[in-house]
Order: sequence, then structure tokens, then C-alpha cells
Amino acid sequence: MQCCRLVPFGVLLFGLYACATLGEGGASRLDLIRQRGELRCGVSGKIPGFSFLERDGRYAGLDVDMCQAFAAAFVGDSSKVEYRPLTAPERFTALRTGEIDLLSRNTTFNLSRDASGGNGVTFAPVVFHDGQGLLVRRNSGINGLDDLRDKTICVGSGTTTEQNLNDVFQAKRIAYKPVKYQDLNQLVAGYLQGRCSAMTSDRSQLASARSGFAQPNNHQILPEVLSKEPLAPLSSGGDQRLADAMRWVVYALITAEEMGITKANVDVKLQEATSDPSKTALRRFLGVDGELGSKLGLRNDFVVSVLKTTGNYGEIYDRHLGPQSAVPIPRGLNQLHRDGGVLIAPPFQ
Repeated sequence: MQCCRLVPFGVLLFGLYACATLGEGGASRLDLIRQRGELRCGVSGKIPGFSFLERDGRYAGLDVDMCQAFAAAFVGDSSKVEYRPLTAPERFTALRTGEIDLLSRNTTFNLSRDASGGNGVTFAPVVFHDGQGLLVRRNSGINGLDDLRDKTICVGSGTTTEQNLNDVFQAKRIAYKPVKYQDLNQLVAGYLQGRCSAMTSDRSQLASARSGFAQPNNHQILPEVLSKEPLAPLSSGGDQRLADAMRWVVYALITAEEMGITKANVDVKLQEATSDPSKTALRRFLGVDGELGSKLGLRNDFVVSVLKTTGNYGEIYDRHLGPQSAVPIPRGLNQLHRDGGVLIAPPFQ
């Protein structure tokens, strides 16, 4: 007999629940998503470039595009996403209770969170390689960590940044005073109101926050990188089918960039694959041969649906973080491995 646990089905306040058996051969959250016809995706909603609620009411950013890619693969329609804005302390609870199906919210992949004795989650591949930094005013006289001795630093409560900050400053024997906030907007407001000499977060978040300042050039990110922060989407632990499906959607975005398949040319590439039996790798990747999608519980052409929605990983990055975007961040480690970065995907075989 398989173990059955209650997970929320529908908006929580209605008190509707559905019993989902999780485990090998059993039902998966993936089945529930497909039956519902909609993906419930946890995001921040407050980080430009990653997930931000625009003036027209739409969510936009790299993390949002990941939600849309998952929806395209799982239900065949990238518009079928309900975004749930969550604070850092709320995010894991939302996964455990079933309020959301998955989380795409600048969350660091680390051992404590990934282990079965931690938060009970499973990470997808990393979608953004980041590092923690510190933002200060240019006229503050602060140019390095030593200049922050006995000063106040705004930090998000319940985040890895809080622990990293303490680890680094304790190792360097630099005394400081943390000012903790539950929410990114509160963190930024505290810094701008002068409640602290510096604010710390992932360098990408600092760049995003600074882009919204009235005078962004009056603030600088210090050169020191306090940590490595591999950011990845995640699902509730124990659901292998959903985790596998998420994993290969991310790998599809990376592989598409490697193969030069874009949102604009995916139909042409599909026609090539269909008409030319010799293009075996392309045929497998786009679902013409091999039935790879069915092994994941998805349509065999799920990659085509994903690429028609978001384009490949490079297109997603350029759209939200590229040189012409509102939050330009050099790709650095987030380039393909052949271009000097660390992004690589296993073969679609």
C-alpha cells in the first residue's frame, strides 16, 4: 500500500484537498498540474530582471520565464500559470503545504536544503550562478569589508545571505550589527532610509534593486564576493516524476542554445528534423523520434512547446539581464561551457 498524504487542491481558503500518492509508479504533482490545467508557481515578484510585477499587471523576469517554460511543457500552454508572490520565509512552507506546485524564486541550492533532513525539497538544475555582495553609498568612505567594522548591515532574515554574512565577518574577525528584514522591499527601504551603512544580498539582487533607485550611480557594489550562490527552481521532495520533468525542461533550454535553436527558427528546425532522417540528434531533441518526452510523462514534442514560448536559455538571459535590458548583468559563469561558462546539459538520448 502506498503512502497517501493530503495536499491542497485549489485556493487554500476554500479548504479543498486532493489525495496524491507520491512515489515510484504512483501519482505525482505533475498529474495534478495536468488535471488542473494550470501551474501554480511561487516567485518573488519584487526583483527586476528575475521576477517583477510590471505596471500592466504582468510578471516578468528570468524566474518568470522558467515558470512559463514549465507550464508549456506540463500543460501545453505557457499562459496557464498562476503566480504566487512569496517572501523568503514563506517559500518552503508554501511548497510543503502544496500551496504552490514549484518554486522559481532566486533560491540557493545547498546541502541543507537539498538533504532529506532539511526542507524536504528537490532542486532542478541551476539557472543562474550568482554570489553574495554588499551595496554601499559611493560617498560613504566604505570601499571594502574592513571599512564596515562596527557598522550596521541590512540583511534578509531566514536567508542564506544572513548565514554567509555572519560566516565571512566572523572569520575575518570584523564586528558588525545586522538589521534584519523579512521582505526585500523592506530591506531596500531600510537601506535607503539610512538605517544601515550597507545592504547585502545576491549581487544580482543588488543590481536589480539599484536599477530602481532615483540615483543609481550614487551606489556601488563592493568588489568582494562573499559566497557562491547557485540559484535553481525546486519542487517538494519525494516526487521524482515532477523533479525529472523540471530537470529536463531546464536542460532543454541549455541544449537549444548549444544547437542554435531559437524561438524564431524552431519551426524551421522541426521541419528539417521531420524531413531528414539523417538528423538523428535533432529528431530526438524535438520529439520526432525516440519518445523521450513520454519517459518524463510529457508530450514527446515538449521541447518545441517550450522554445516557442521562451526561446533558449541565452534568449531568456538577454531579454531580462542582457546589455540592452533594464538590469544588465554580464553573463560570466552563466555562459555555455564552450564559451567559458559552466552551463552544460546531459545528452538527450
